[in-house]
Amino acid sequence: MSTPSIPTPRHDVVDEYHGTSVPDPYRWLEDGSSSDTQGWVDAQNRATRRVLDAIPARSAWHADLVGFMQLPVVQAVQVRGDRLILLERERGAQQARLVVRPLADPASEVTVIADPAAGTGDAAAAVDWFDASNDGRLVAYGISEGGTENSILHVARTDDGAALGDRIPNCRAASVAWDPAGGGFHYTRYPEGDEYHRTVHHHTLGADWHDDPVVWNDHPTPQTWPNVSASSDGNYLLVEAMVGWSRTDLHLLDRVTGRWTGIQVGIDAVTDLSFDGDRLIGTTTLDAPRGRVIAVPLNDVGDWTTLVAERDVVLDQLVPTADGFLLATSATGIGAIERHGRDGSSVSVAGVDVSTVVQLAADRDHGVELAIVTGFDAPATIHRIDGTTAREIYPDRDDDIVPELSVSHVEYPSSDGTMIGLFLIHRADVDLGPDTPTILNGYGGFAITESPIWSPTIAAWCARGGLYAIAGLRGGFEHGEEWHSAGKRANKQNVFDDFHAAADWLVGEGITTRDRLAIAGGSNGGLLMGAAITQRPDLCRAVWCAVPLLDMVRFPNFLIARLWTDEYGDPDVAEEFGWLWGYSPYHRVEEGQRYPAVLFTTAEGDTRVDPLHARKMAAALQHATAEVPDAADRPILFHQEGRAGHGVGKPVGKRADEQADVLAFFSWQLGL
Repeated sequence: MSTPSIPTPRHDVVDEYHGTSVPDPYRWLEDGSSSDTQGWVDAQNRATRRVLDAIPARSAWHADLVGFMQLPVVQAVQVRGDRLILLERERGAQQARLVVRPLADPASEVTVIADPAAGTGDAAAAVDWFDASNDGRLVAYGISEGGTENSILHVARTDDGAALGDRIPNCRAASVAWDPAGGGFHYTRYPEGDEYHRTVHHHTLGADWHDDPVVWNDHPTPQTWPNVSASSDGNYLLVEAMVGWSRTDLHLLDRVTGRWTGIQVGIDAVTDLSFDGDRLIGTTTLDAPRGRVIAVPLNDVGDWTTLVAERDVVLDQLVPTADGFLLATSATGIGAIERHGRDGSSVSVAGVDVSTVVQLAADRDHGVELAIVTGFDAPATIHRIDGTTAREIYPDRDDDIVPELSVSHVEYPSSDGTMIGLFLIHRADVDLGPDTPTILNGYGGFAITESPIWSPTIAAWCARGGLYAIAGLRGGFEHGEEWHSAGKRANKQNVFDDFHAAADWLVGEGITTRDRLAIAGGSNGGLLMGAAITQRPDLCRAVWCAVPLLDMVRFPNFLIARLWTDEYGDPDVAEEFGWLWGYSPYHRVEEGQRYPAVLFTTAEGDTRVDPLHARKMAAALQHATAEVPDAADRPILFHQEGRAGHGVGKPVGKRADEQADVLAFFSWQLGL
């Protein structure tokens, strides 16, 4: 198969950082609006399409993926009395829509609040988030276009879906706290043209949003990320401000007196609290890296009481209920749900198996308790919790097309002896051996746990006889905050070493071979792919590197990336530059090296990670491998999607096209 060879101009650009000369020959590809860059992207896209469209298996992969993607999925739910307000993707739909359904029989009827994809030609408009008023009569929600996630806030009635006239821009991933009577709400908004300084405002329904007063803007750093909640009587407002990925500052406003009180300020701990009558209740990593449950009285916020002490499991979510609280926990990424009394006494809840608890939801006034649960073998469904059981209530599962999967969790040693968890997923009748085509996935960052989730890509790959492996690397939250800290900032190399060791273990155990092994990762996982390519070019045969960070010297200069300096380090600080320069994949590419085949995918509407990273890295690798003898068999491919973003809000059609490319690329390279 012929593969593209597109020479990319190299410019003599060199920066000085703390006495180190940093070359950047593809600086010109940073400007995505320039005609030169757009012409380069068009040429790369055409060349990549010629290669991928010529793979005979691509159409079969696409058909398989569409079949699995047709299954209904629930993305988020809130319960208000006898009604569910939920974001769901119906069977066969391109995009999720916001709807209201009856709790007693969710499938019996539906009121559509928002279905923005229906009004577009490519279904690239999405509901990003929603929050219903306390009485459930109104719901605020965000809609964005083309994967940008830059939401416009809307408000609608839930009884008939009629939209009110309120439209507020720049409400990316907004947090909303409704007033008790539903006449307005506190919410978060960004200043026009500013990627940072997210601020809390108050809006009165029907008022001009330009006049919404600022309620909180006490930013310790420009990138501080506040969320807001309110007590049921409206007398208290809580602002939880994420200052870093291991630090949350909490500020409580007594709206009667106008007095602010700091609950936790300037302390390296993540604390997440909810209003619960005369107290706040939630989880904290303060003096408990895996988390403990605390209660904080509103009249004395310095008097913390531990209700559930730190244990071997990690505490993930908590929601107050009529007589206590629900607590979602995980052990090496495998979820469980617990019911606790108000004093912390517990009654276990069974029934979620090897799964992930995506969300907990409750209506305290009506005694309704819900959870969204998913797994490798099942799309996300709503479970109702009754006593000590959790039973599915919506939507009905269709298991006919989902293969029977074998899911196991093993451990392997990293280079320093640390034991790392690894999920192995394959069709139940497949015997693993050296000929098994294998995809190894990892993330390792931002305290995100790798856990069992429904993935049409995993289902399709396993249905055809492949193995899908997912490593629970340091930098995640599989074992709490200490696990996270062991893979961030100066410790980032641990993440890469853990991943390399996973690939070595799979080969060493005879489960696969180098030529039958592919690796895949996106975003922070794309950085992981870049490190694997440049640090261990012998590791595998093929790589999918999606929406990646790769230039770790200039990354804070683009979009919202200053948010991530707490996780990675800041190149403007000499010591931290040393960490980043030591592994920055774009700067570690070596001319003449034999690299694996690589497929880079990115999107022009990505407002998280700028596509420049993938563009520059693809150009660097294509240049480095131009004279390598078997380069044609191990191509460096690049594709930049239009009308798409980092992944949120991408319609089924675009997802199926992208994943068909990936699986076709892997099956071609691995010989499946």
